[in-house]
Amino acid sequence: MEQQTLSHRVLSLSESQTIGMSKLSRELSAQGVDVINLSLGEPDFVTPVHIRTAAKKAIDDGYTFYPPIAGYAELRKAISDKFKRENNLDYRPDQVIVSTGAKQSIANVVLSIVDKGDEVIIPMPFWVSYIEIVKLAEGKTVSVTTTIKDDFKITPAQLEAAITPKTKMFIFSSPCNPTGTVYTKDELKALAEVLVKHPRIIILSDEIYEHINFIDGHQSIAQFPFIKDQVVIVNGVSKGYAMTGWRIGYIGAPKIIAEACDKMQGQITSAASSIAQKAAEAALNESNKPTLDMQEAFRRRRDLVLNLMKDIPGWIINEPKGAFYVFPDISYYFGKKDGDAVINNSTDLCMYLLHKGHVSLVTGEAFGAPNCLRFSYAAADEKLIEAIKRIKEALAKLK
Repeated sequence: MEQQTLSHRVLSLSESQTIGMSKLSRELSAQGVDVINLSLGEPDFVTPVHIRTAAKKAIDDGYTFYPPIAGYAELRKAISDKFKRENNLDYRPDQVIVSTGAKQSIANVVLSIVDKGDEVIIPMPFWVSYIEIVKLAEGKTVSVTTTIKDDFKITPAQLEAAITPKTKMFIFSSPCNPTGTVYTKDELKALAEVLVKHPRIIILSDEIYEHINFIDGHQSIAQFPFIKDQVVIVNGVSKGYAMTGWRIGYIGAPKIIAEACDKMQGQITSAASSIAQKAAEAALNESNKPTLDMQEAFRRRRDLVLNLMKDIPGWIINEPKGAFYVFPDISYYFGKKDGDAVINNSTDLCMYLLHKGHVSLVTGEAFGAPNCLRFSYAAADEKLIEAIKRIKEALAKLK
């Protein structure tokens, strides 16, 4: 069968490079190579006991039938209560839609809002799937470059300059994947003051890393009453509750957008897993201590990694304020060689570190930042220490 059998839609998509690097890591590991895989954005903690217990109880209680497309009423209420309790935001349960992970939540929103030719502003670096989902909607991405010296933050002036009559959406994340950037309340307000002048623009605020935040509490752009009707919050339980495999994401949105996402989801996947929903309900309603413990562990690991990275020649590093990534500028090594290996770009360096140092990282090109790479510190201390040791040794061979 030839490639022209496939749709233009799928042919235009790029494979997720985070998943691609993890696949390469697994292949090397299967060959007996001791690879330290720091490519995936996944907490290394096991889901807390009380959440697993709730899932087991749900099975015994017979939660084995189709749930409502938008999610169980109890879970939507738990999310509504969470928004009020943790963010002081009012989203009624009928403004909440539960999906199979935050990625599906984002896809639902984009496909419900963006038409062919509509422009979507996305600050670079960006999470890998934003661009591809906009492609699926036949929209046009307008990328705005940010720099490490500015902590990878878009400015109000940059945002204003990127807006045109075709702009339909602004997508950003805080805390950010891949940079760990966290916007302050004042910075968010300044962006909101630009966007409120353009009421047609929907703001998709990806807040999946909300609970991995090393400054004074999470700030959402939806907190400003003058902009809230333009905001869709995307969140979920994967990162803050170590529940990546459970696949539960959700949105809080204006009712018309929530209804559109319900309609979209009803034709694609229907509801998220019934058992996973009951587990997520327990995560949101019961003890938050495991989440706080994980946050503190990530903060300690960040400090450990930053201290060790100080000794890597040529790497330019800022201090991430959230998530569990460091995103250094590694362009110092472009043009350097080790035998037949030549480093022309970030992808070359990541492949070199994988094969020479047996450490799996993700090229910054995947995130729209070709001078950088992403280092995930969602791993045990001993693995992080060994990974940076291997990186230093491999880089020392480049001349």
